[in-house]
Amino acid sequence: MKEKVIALIENALELPAGTITEDTMIEDVEQWDSLAHVMIIGELEEKLGIAIPLEDAAELTGMPELLEVCEALLSGRAGE
Repeated sequence: MKEKVIALIENALELPAGTITEDTMIEDVEQWDSLAHVMIIGELEEKLGIAIPLEDAAELTGMPELLEVCEALLSGRAGE
């Protein structure tokens, strides 16, 4: 799952593979501005079939948190 999320983000930001890691912070990626963030959240929701709450999306500062939110939403959905 982590690899898929990272690949989706790299694709959305038009970055070469390997640019984003599990430890990347949003502030460290020049292309990851507020508009790109909205685009990334939308892409993750569409491709993973999850709904990231707006308050969670707004508070994300890096990949560790983003991966945690996605993983929690995906594991919660597994019981459906």
